[in-house]
Amino acid sequence: MDHPREDVLILFDVDGTLTRPRELITEEMKNFLYQQVLPRATIGVVGGSDLEKMCEQLNGQEFLQKFDYVFPENGLVQYEGGKEMGKMSISQHLGEDILKRFINFCLHYIADLELPIKRGTFVEFRNGMLNISPIGRNCSSEERKQFYEYDQAHQVRQKMIDRVRKEFHEVDLTYSIGGQISFDVYPVGWDKTFCLRHVSKRSREFKEIHFFGDKTSPGGNDYEIFSHPQTIGHSVTSPEDTRKQLVELLKL
Repeated sequence: MDHPREDVLILFDVDGTLTRPRELITEEMKNFLYQQVLPRATIGVVGGSDLEKMCEQLNGQEFLQKFDYVFPENGLVQYEGGKEMGKMSISQHLGEDILKRFINFCLHYIADLELPIKRGTFVEFRNGMLNISPIGRNCSSEERKQFYEYDQAHQVRQKMIDRVRKEFHEVDLTYSIGGQISFDVYPVGWDKTFCLRHVSKRSREFKEIHFFGDKTSPGGNDYEIFSHPQTIGHSVTSPEDTRKQLVELLKL
């Protein structure tokens, strides 16, 4: 690829793409991104988590300055050059009555759910979405893996989505399974493609926009941006695979 870095944007998912699920980015991956990828392309990160969780995984706030774009919460919060440029609010969009009814329904559903274990923080409220976790986000890494395997066998998250979608059929919401223990709920169109709206505001258009993610199948939280006509999608299986594909793409 022989374009100037200003012509090419590479966007990355975090979990499973730049890091192993909910683990820290390795020094090797960080050095590779900053020393080899950054000189060749404009880079951005777009994740479902809020900025605080992104900082935990990407090892402090350095990445806010290093990455050209940082898009927590699917890009509903936007940072450019380390500065916050804007954010959306799900509470304003849906209204408090619908939001309260939705959260109550989810908590009742989870209360009646038979699982091997439960922990805490079952509904996490973010600016642009709700994150629903049947086991609770306070589980350990080992418990997270156990739930993921249980969910693969019993489809806990998918069954809950089907039930909630039926109950709130009149509300225009998207349900997206990402990570190992939870699913995201947000207004239609507020998926990871939302960050492309911000990118398109720049004075000079990118010639190419690449996206790297691991949940790229329909229903996964990378699917919409991976398959978007504005992007060239790359499906990865691990941070090592991301690195391998970048070496090939950028001819490093």
